[in-house]
Amino acid sequence: MSDAIVEVVHCIDTEGPLHEPLSATFARLSYVFGVDVEPSRANLERLQRGELDLGGKEDAVRAMLAPDLLAYNDTWDKIDAMLHDVMSDEYRQRYADSDGNGWVFNWHCGDHVGYAGNPRRRDIGYHNVFQHYQDMLRETGSNQDGVHFHYHPMPFSGQANHCATHWFAHSDTLFQVMARRLIDHLWFPSVNRPGFHTTRPDSHWFLEQFVPFDYASQAYQEDGDQPDLGGGRFGDWRRAPRNWQPYHPSHDDYQVAGACRRSVFRCLNVGTRARLLRQDDVDQAFAEARDGKPTVLAFADHDYRDLRPDVEAVHTMLTSAAKRFDGVKFRHAEGRAAARRALGLAQTAPCKLTLEIKEGRGHIESDKPIFGPQPFLALKTRNGDYRHDNLDIHEPFKRWSYVLDEQTIPIDALEVVGVGACDQNGNVSVAVFHVVEGRYAHRTL
Repeated sequence: MSDAIVEVVHCIDTEGPLHEPLSATFARLSYVFGVDVEPSRANLERLQRGELDLGGKEDAVRAMLAPDLLAYNDTWDKIDAMLHDVMSDEYRQRYADSDGNGWVFNWHCGDHVGYAGNPRRRDIGYHNVFQHYQDMLRETGSNQDGVHFHYHPMPFSGQANHCATHWFAHSDTLFQVMARRLIDHLWFPSVNRPGFHTTRPDSHWFLEQFVPFDYASQAYQEDGDQPDLGGGRFGDWRRAPRNWQPYHPSHDDYQVAGACRRSVFRCLNVGTRARLLRQDDVDQAFAEARDGKPTVLAFADHDYRDLRPDVEAVHTMLTSAAKRFDGVKFRHAEGRAAARRALGLAQTAPCKLTLEIKEGRGHIESDKPIFGPQPFLALKTRNGDYRHDNLDIHEPFKRWSYVLDEQTIPIDALEVVGVGACDQNGNVSVAVFHVVEGRYAHRTL
């Protein structure tokens, strides 16, 4: 087919610097494999070469301790040096697609907030990572890239180096992050990449209200030999479709097709130790495109590792497949644009949200149906607190209100009210009213 195209979407879980001392590397080795070795640089190198007898675990340990995986970008200076290279036109064109267009990145920015401990020296603070990348994109003129959403839920321990799967149970940081980005930056997400590759019923149903495109599925043929990742503990996609077409998930099982509104896309890993994108997976995408199927080949990376070896490796696989699948092209894509094309969504004008405050009540309307039954409501008090709440729904998908009184937030204690929503096509509309100044702002993305 002359119009057979593989949309190529490079997602980066964008989290800023990460530091891991040698002692922590060996502690992780003990935790994952039950292997206790005296921490030293010499022993690390012996493990990386497979020279220590580990009772059959040698190859799996080598995969976890590969030098590339331990070469962390542990300062912003290291990340910025990488970004100035990969965001340059020269670099992007070196890895062009079938039509000669340069590489495209999708930066899924997360915030590290609310932690009791930070042994990996993450950049703690609202907007720190998000703002850093906004500045870098402007500095490099990287308008082709996407800036999207990524969230790490709070673990029981409160430690920034631990994982969790529940979005709401242990903190309200999800609502804080979304409310602050909406009010402070007039920004709202249309594309998600889940932290730790993990979806569960709570996050599934939350995203179903607000975010239309979800690069989440890690459907793979086997768990691999990394015991801490087996059995679906993190990134449970064992029942999900093992193809490169988006699907609408079921209400009760996000891994199977159903009648939900949001679209889930398969997104395997590069530059890590499990669920890796391989040549067979790339060939599968080209075969599906050749057969006329809407095909989005997505893969996930982290900015705290060097992205360049992964770009080169994936581009090599893409060009290899393109030579063997005559008439099938590959196109570097921003995540929202790729989703729209794969789903056959026409380019339309964003919905127009309006927000008015009168007689102690906020009135919100949209000129056409939004993606979910209500927009996301964000409130900022005069003492600097950010809050989220539900709206009173007058007409689902189109018209809502919110009462401002002593049972919510009295209007004289309120500084800003904001709402954000997507439509079915992933267009974003944000409306913010500054109560103190009587000023209104609206933005579409």
